[in-house]
Amino acid sequence: MTIIATLIVLGVLIFVHELGHFLAARSVGVRVERFSIGLGPRVWGFQRGETEYVLSAIPLGGYVKMGGMDDEVMERIEGGAVEEDGEGGESDDGREPEAATPTRTLRTSDFDAKPVWARAWVISAGVIMNMLFAFFAYTAVAAGWGSAEMDTTRLGEVRDAALPAEVMELARIPSGAHLAQIGDRPVEHWGHVRDAILEAPAGALTIRYLEPDGQVTVTMPEGDRSRIAGALQVWVEPELAFVEPGSPAYRAGLRSGDYIVSIDGNEVTLWSQVTALIQDRPEQETEITVLRDGSELTRTVVPNAVEGQTATGEVRTVGQIGVTASTPPPTYTPVAPVEAVVVGWDETAYVTGFILRFLGELVTGQVSARNLGSIVTIGEASGQAAAEGLPVFLSFMALFSINLAILNLLPIPILDGGHLVFLGIEAVRGRPVSVEQRMRWSQVGFVILLGIMALALGNDFLRLFGL
Repeated sequence: MTIIATLIVLGVLIFVHELGHFLAARSVGVRVERFSIGLGPRVWGFQRGETEYVLSAIPLGGYVKMGGMDDEVMERIEGGAVEEDGEGGESDDGREPEAATPTRTLRTSDFDAKPVWARAWVISAGVIMNMLFAFFAYTAVAAGWGSAEMDTTRLGEVRDAALPAEVMELARIPSGAHLAQIGDRPVEHWGHVRDAILEAPAGALTIRYLEPDGQVTVTMPEGDRSRIAGALQVWVEPELAFVEPGSPAYRAGLRSGDYIVSIDGNEVTLWSQVTALIQDRPEQETEITVLRDGSELTRTVVPNAVEGQTATGEVRTVGQIGVTASTPPPTYTPVAPVEAVVVGWDETAYVTGFILRFLGELVTGQVSARNLGSIVTIGEASGQAAAEGLPVFLSFMALFSINLAILNLLPIPILDGGHLVFLGIEAVRGRPVSVEQRMRWSQVGFVILLGIMALALGNDFLRLFGL
């Protein structure tokens, strides 16, 4: 399942990205010599018109080779450079290609013969297609299944530190109570709870709850209610949904499905309690007692020490053991077609912002480079998403498509962002960056990209072996 899911994710998203370049090139009259899914040696393909359509051996990328585009580094990465003759064909004698020179005659269908705006459009189109794929995937999930919400109204805790004084009475709602009605609105899942808080009118608001039965009345302030909605935390059982291979939890013998009952003698009933106790114990031996197949087991775990953010927003060194919780199952509430488009847009914007913030924190050192993952991480996540069902898998593909788009926009030569930098320089100074300079910078970019890939792959192997 994991291998198939990974191949689907990579294959579809690479195809979408390269299709963007292909269609944009055709739209401005650029000759496309090869459309390849995969890198390296050609495995299978066919010729149609002036374009060769190819499947290549290494399923970790793809490319669109355009006539007259001077980029020897990418040609070598993409499947071996070929020497162009005056008509843009391949050399028959198998000689190594010579670097194109600025004095060669350009054809009107060559990429480098097009104006800057046309070349920028072709280079940007892959990223645009990835963003459009994400938007349409999120929209399709909303239209086909509805808006996903956690199918519970059980309250885990109220983080009163985030509450304005006017609504501090919310902290009196017992942990574990089931919210039944907020104002005049009955609530049936957590989405109802959130929306009822966000949309409540200013003034007195009564919240009824069950098991135990009771109610509280608060005074809702004017303005944004997101802090209030965020202070109400859903009930999440202390059950392990996933244990990362090689993590401290994995090495200690914890497994998916284990139900945590205590940590160092402290009884736990909520996942937030687990998180708080583990965060307080970086690099300290910690006894975790779990329930597995009706029997209690105790394992000793030493949490890794990482820079992280606590529930209160404080940034400090915290403990992590490499586990995720089993969240309440989703329920899907139908949405109208127009609302599905809004949901698709909102999800795309939210995920884009989240990834950009992550990259910013990575650059500033707020997030460790150990959080980077490679194809191993992608494979694990793809398999987990596929096991959750089609709507979850489509949403994961949308998230990864946005990630691919943003990474391609990094200003690293050989990536789309690097090409756009070259075009920006050309637009400002009125003449292109020389072929020799582009070649040198592309080689630098190639080394940088290999370094990032090696770091990500190394992180995955370190995690696998628990280092």
